[in-house]
Amino acid sequence: MRIGIDARMYGPKLSGIGNYVKNLSQNLFSIDLENEYVLFFLDEEFEKFQPPNSRIKKILVSARWYTMKEQVFLWRQFEKHKTDIMHFPNFNVPLFFTRKFITTIHDMTPWKFPGHKVQASHLRRFAYDIVFNSAVKRSEKILTVSEHSRQEIIKKYPLAKDKICVIYNGISKTFQRCHDYGIIQALKDKYGIKKPFIFFVGVWRNHKNIPNLLRAYKYLRETYSIDIDIVLGGDGATNPDPKIAETIRELGLECDIIKTGFISENELPIFYSAAALTVIPSFIEGFGLHAIESLSCETPVAASKTTSIPEILGKNALYFDPYNHKEMADVIQRLLANADFSKKLAEKGKEAIKKYSWEKCARETLNIYNSFKP
Repeated sequence: MRIGIDARMYGPKLSGIGNYVKNLSQNLFSIDLENEYVLFFLDEEFEKFQPPNSRIKKILVSARWYTMKEQVFLWRQFEKHKTDIMHFPNFNVPLFFTRKFITTIHDMTPWKFPGHKVQASHLRRFAYDIVFNSAVKRSEKILTVSEHSRQEIIKKYPLAKDKICVIYNGISKTFQRCHDYGIIQALKDKYGIKKPFIFFVGVWRNHKNIPNLLRAYKYLRETYSIDIDIVLGGDGATNPDPKIAETIRELGLECDIIKTGFISENELPIFYSAAALTVIPSFIEGFGLHAIESLSCETPVAASKTTSIPEILGKNALYFDPYNHKEMADVIQRLLANADFSKKLAEKGKEAIKKYSWEKCARETLNIYNSFKP
């Protein structure tokens, strides 16, 4: 059987979806000894990717995601390779693609929290709606990454209920605690981190709730007199939510925030290991990969209670209302003030998240692929 994978978002620079495509495909190639795979890349990752065996083929395409070119021209390049099943790791399936396909819908963020570009353009909103609706309607199967996301999809698309499957994400084995003080200190020196710090990493979009995290940070320092840094990881220079810069100015935090930009796969476990805690303030998360990465590095997590995080982490994190920055600050303070409690919470969490495996994710996804064998 020939399986196609839209790998245009391949790699960690695209955060959750990019990591999903990379880790899923790598593990599929390790466990699947029968099927052929065709991966469609943009130029940068096309050059880097080396097929591990003769059953894996890479194809260069030029249409970026969320563009008119993606919808008008890309489907022909996909169809030319005559896949038995095509896997789209996001909802942006070309409207004219006619072969069988499955789609992974990670969450309902495009509906609940469209980016500022979509909010500012009725045409973009209209286009998103058409593409999303088409993907749900035409998919043979819809994969999603948590029961929370499954229920959110069903609310919007009740007729799709029977074709939605939950397959949890995994965690890379590289996420282990760094015990080398020299390596940690070198990282801190590189980024100018001189104090204990609260860590956030992710895209700088409106659903990540960074403005309320900043309000919580200021409230934490003023109310509890805690001398602590906040480190914001992620490429905030690429289309950030304008409200973030506005909030930083309003709170007078221009000189108090450490912005790292994009964090490499090599440095991310060190950041988790060095942090006092990781905060997941999101209004919505499909899975919350950074939460399990943090726990895998034995760093405690304070997280929103309105997302999928309670499903994924259970009792192994402390939760807050993401709309209440004072409650967020109180939860962070509780972790900071009780080192023994925080350590035990993180250690227990590391054990609990062992059930999340990219190999398991790949095996369950392969079962879906194989159900379409001619």
